[in-house]
Amino acid sequence: MSGGGGGSAAPGRFADYFVICGLDTETGLEPDELSALCQYIQASKIRGGAGRFISSAAEGENFEQTPLRRTFKSKVLARYPENVEWNPFDQDAVGMLCMPKGLAFKTQADSREPQFHSFIITREDGSRTFGFSLTFYEEVTSKQICSAMQTLYHMHNAEYDILHTPSTNDKDICGSTDDCNGSSVSKLQRFNSYDISRDTLYVSKCICLITPMSFMKACKKVLEQLHQAVTSPQPPPLPLESYIYNILYEVPLPPAGRSLKLSGVYGPIVCQRPSTSELPLFDFPVKEVFELLGVENVVQLFTCALLEFQILLYSQHYQRLMTVAETITALMFPFQWQHVYVPILPASLLHFLDAPVPYLMGLHSNGLDDRSKLELPQEANLCFVDIDNHFIELPEDLPQFPNKLEFIQEISEILMAFGIPPEGNLHCSESASKMKNLRACDIVSDKRNGNIAGSPLNSYELLKKNETIARLQALVKRTGVSLEKLEVREETSSKKDLKIQCDEEEFKVYQLNIQIREIFANRFTQMFADYEVFVIQPSQDKESWFTNREQMQNFDKASFLSDQPEPYLPFLSRFLETQMFASFIDNKIMCHDEDDKDPILRVFDSRVDKIRLLNVRTPTLRTSMYQKCSTIDEAEKAIELRLSKIDHTAVHPHLLDMKIGQGKYELGFFPRLQSDVLSTGPASNKWTKRNAPAQWRRKDRQKQHTEHLRLDNDQREKYIQEARNLGSTIRQPKLSNLSPSVIAQTNWKFVEGLLKECRNKTKRMLVEKMGREAVELGHGEVNITGVEENTLIASLCDLLERIWSHGLQVKQGKSALWSHLLHYQENRQRKPTSGSFSTSGILLDSERRKSDASPAMSPLRISLIQDMRHIQNIGEIKTDVGKARAWVRLSMEKKLLSRHLKQLLSDHELAKKLYKRYAFLRCDDEKEQFLYHLLSFNAVDYFCFTNVFTTILIPYHILIVPSKKLGGSMFTANPWICISGELGETGVLQIPRNILEMTFECQNLGKLTTVQIGHDNSGLYAKWLVEYVMVRNEITGHTYKFPCGRWLGKGMDDGSLERILVGELLTSHTEADERQCRTPPLQQSPSMIRRLVTISPNNRPKLNTGQIQEAIGEAVNGIVKHFHKPEKERGSLTLLLCGEGGLVSALEQVFQHGFKSPRLFKNVFIWDFLEKAQNYYETLDQNDMVPEENWQTRARNFCRFITAINNTPRNIGKDGKFQMLVCLGARDHLLHHWIALLADCPITAQMYEDTALIKDHTLVNSLIRVLQTLQEFNITLEASLVKGIDI
Repeated sequence: MSGGGGGSAAPGRFADYFVICGLDTETGLEPDELSALCQYIQASKIRGGAGRFISSAAEGENFEQTPLRRTFKSKVLARYPENVEWNPFDQDAVGMLCMPKGLAFKTQADSREPQFHSFIITREDGSRTFGFSLTFYEEVTSKQICSAMQTLYHMHNAEYDILHTPSTNDKDICGSTDDCNGSSVSKLQRFNSYDISRDTLYVSKCICLITPMSFMKACKKVLEQLHQAVTSPQPPPLPLESYIYNILYEVPLPPAGRSLKLSGVYGPIVCQRPSTSELPLFDFPVKEVFELLGVENVVQLFTCALLEFQILLYSQHYQRLMTVAETITALMFPFQWQHVYVPILPASLLHFLDAPVPYLMGLHSNGLDDRSKLELPQEANLCFVDIDNHFIELPEDLPQFPNKLEFIQEISEILMAFGIPPEGNLHCSESASKMKNLRACDIVSDKRNGNIAGSPLNSYELLKKNETIARLQALVKRTGVSLEKLEVREETSSKKDLKIQCDEEEFKVYQLNIQIREIFANRFTQMFADYEVFVIQPSQDKESWFTNREQMQNFDKASFLSDQPEPYLPFLSRFLETQMFASFIDNKIMCHDEDDKDPILRVFDSRVDKIRLLNVRTPTLRTSMYQKCSTIDEAEKAIELRLSKIDHTAVHPHLLDMKIGQGKYELGFFPRLQSDVLSTGPASNKWTKRNAPAQWRRKDRQKQHTEHLRLDNDQREKYIQEARNLGSTIRQPKLSNLSPSVIAQTNWKFVEGLLKECRNKTKRMLVEKMGREAVELGHGEVNITGVEENTLIASLCDLLERIWSHGLQVKQGKSALWSHLLHYQENRQRKPTSGSFSTSGILLDSERRKSDASPAMSPLRISLIQDMRHIQNIGEIKTDVGKARAWVRLSMEKKLLSRHLKQLLSDHELAKKLYKRYAFLRCDDEKEQFLYHLLSFNAVDYFCFTNVFTTILIPYHILIVPSKKLGGSMFTANPWICISGELGETGVLQIPRNILEMTFECQNLGKLTTVQIGHDNSGLYAKWLVEYVMVRNEITGHTYKFPCGRWLGKGMDDGSLERILVGELLTSHTEADERQCRTPPLQQSPSMIRRLVTISPNNRPKLNTGQIQEAIGEAVNGIVKHFHKPEKERGSLTLLLCGEGGLVSALEQVFQHGFKSPRLFKNVFIWDFLEKAQNYYETLDQNDMVPEENWQTRARNFCRFITAINNTPRNIGKDGKFQMLVCLGARDHLLHHWIALLADCPITAQMYEDTALIKDHTLVNSLIRVLQTLQEFNITLEASLVKGIDI
């Protein structure tokens, strides 16, 4: 958060250093090699573009830049004091950040407005110091520098003439077209830039304050007044030294919850600091961010930051970069950005954009190049924000922030009350025309015309014309909230009784800031109001918890997510995986008692408690009802009180003990100050004691630096950092002169970080996926939701993109991984390789062995290129990033990810061409370990491709295996087949006669569940014994086996012409082969024995009543478990009903038990018994022998179902009918009634032995109780099971 930093023994001083940077006339003009090199590289990338005057001869020397535009080294000319022990001076960092582009030269023809910007220095331990610098231009008085500049110009022009005279034809063309005007003008400017005889040369200089806390507005005023003192014709009342001495040594930091007034050169300056119960200190104008980007973009950028994408801000104004970065991170309260944070990236550090970690960086643009010229190493998960042009480029599949519409509406209302249009002020961006300024914005904010900005009237009128609001209204109407009564807050600050001590504009900034921040903070207090319940407190002591930190789960994500409204899940499931969330929870675990609680956490927890009191009825937390922010007024009051009653006034500047003649200065030049008076402060800090009221001194001195500052010796912070050094090994690049060795070392850290992250991610994903077994071993959470699996896979894709873009030098498109794959594909198409890796892929040996054992499909070839082609053929995927992700998902599902990537990286030549030496993919050991980690995914089954791309066309390959024994070849009828899956079914497919293998295409069916197979009973020999059917998805390679083992034909078996087969997914090759080589294929599924040829019911393996009860229990249990899983990961219910060990086969056992067998060779089926029972009840019904109402309804129901099934037009046999009855009974919760009915039926007495289970009352009663448990579930049957029946 803004306001980190501080030091162990830091006294509460407002500023630590005053620094002057600029041109060192002693050393003269030194080109700034690093930033020059970067510019040169940028330029050489643009070489292709015509109209650019870039010579290939001028390699390395940045000759294409005129000398005035080149960068020269700036130096820290002076700093006061020399050093303070609690904040050691970092010369390199301050020099780079005060003047990130080095020195700038101008002539009297250029505009020379002073520019203010702030910056942050992040130390190794994550603490921060703030810098505020004002850059202005001074005339160059040194003759040497002027003549050096003149010489550079002569050289440049000569060089230029040589290079550009021959191309006369170009010039003619140029002259004839209007388009070239721009370039010809720039030619003139290039030639006549500086002539020593008639031009005045100016150079940039900067004055800077380094402070422990970020009081941006106050520091800006201090610096502006100092600069004004130097440029105004009247000398200031006191020498400059007095003012600087005052700010360094005599002005204290205001304690928490207090305000402070200090004296500048020309007027008082007020700053105020929030108390420990308010939101932390933040002093940048939020207004500016919304004007520059518009609400919609700000919310999107905010979402990217929360999900830890890489964020690159781009602007010509350093202060804008800083304001946007600080605002976005401040709005995250109570979370904190945990990764690389460099709001202003000095030109010499551009290679840092290569960092394969989440970062938030700001890049300075020169205002000429557009986005397309920027070549960024990785764009797959990059959020690019072009601040000046009101434009933001988002990473793909960014989830919506929860309640985004209502959230945007709430923010818009506040903005409009302050006269800021929600879509932003486009005129803030240079590209928009100046005309726009005149319209709405001025009417609203221009007080001179008597339009008070706060008056609801004109804001509302403007609102009506405002297109964003119109869009919102349309959307919100659909959600049923009316926007007509749009609240435009009337400014209610009670100005009558309170006299504010700062000007009105400044007070407005304070008000808007706090209102917007409260709205953002309120989103998190609402969303995480219940978070404490889900924090998993460590069972062991703190010490051992630290050491095992990475293995521990600190938050019960699954339970938390199951409580959230469905629309929140895509965002929340990803947010819970971020480093910032983990650190937040770690912080929570670390500090149990209130005293050592992190200040930010303390504020957040107190807010959450308030919400919990309001929502005593917790159910409201589970709904997605939007709760507006209610804390605004209170927060605003606190600021208003501080500003109207200043708590402390600092000592006024006074004359110092200076020698005669010191302190004089020349108009327009910032003087070299007298270091003897500025290098040390007063002997004893009398001022703190003299002017501070007693109650300040007591506790505030120790607390001061823990409140909104982080103590760097704070054990907790250190622990958490160590425990969590996951991806964030580097918080900020070392801002020193970067030698190749430093760059190499940085990259080495990145490589280690990536590997560690890969290890943690794979482990997390496996633990999630393996679920139960893992939980029993004490890892992780119980189940993984579909949303969560998607989140984990998305984050794996992000990690792969980051790995693939580390050290990248050649790339096409936005995805580094896909770019590498395309290069590989191209290489393979050019030269077929030798050896087993043929382009088409390779056969697995085990596959071949398998094919000898039994008729099987010809194995799918394993081919990386083929998998790429599958993805390239999917029209729905339009972008490279999308293709790369789809390819990763497909490879995961096929369990080939590690193998494919290994093959991709085995092309060393290609890797050398695409990657720099230090890249992760060229570090052999790390690469091996990385592939090894990925290999572990092969242990679990993912359906991450099938379940995501639900609408694509997929080729399916079918193989029907009839029995060899009984002449299948004589079969004369016309067979058909229909395949169903979780996402749909194929409809009836006619199979050409005698063809047992075919491929067809249809929309993704999802995981396959059943196959219906049958024939039309035509011809002489219409009997068909089918052993099993195999279906394979030709893209993912998933193969399903549907065992049958029974006849299809009239008069055979149970007389069925069609059957419903329930399938199972075959395990991946290697495991399956091991099994299949040893055993003949048919014994694979024991329950299928019954289905072979003509085993009559009476010679089936007999089960005793105990085993049968157990089977029923298992079957019902399976169904109950199914419904207890979250909806997205329930497997196939059909399998649980009709599959092996399912409910149907368990009930079959019940009815088979003790069934009397008739005379030899005649099979009797359960269905025969049920039909007799039906007959009995119907005759009973006609004779009106009514035992009781309830019983009668049951009997009627039973008869109705049997009749309906018998009347179905489908030719399903007796066993098929029984299956259908059980399924319908389960669906309509009638099974237990029917069992009771049949147990009492006289027919049962005739057809069953006395020992039969169905005649044993106690057993029947327990069976009924078990079946009753199914009543609470809403069972939906797959269409294929109940086709042709309408009950």
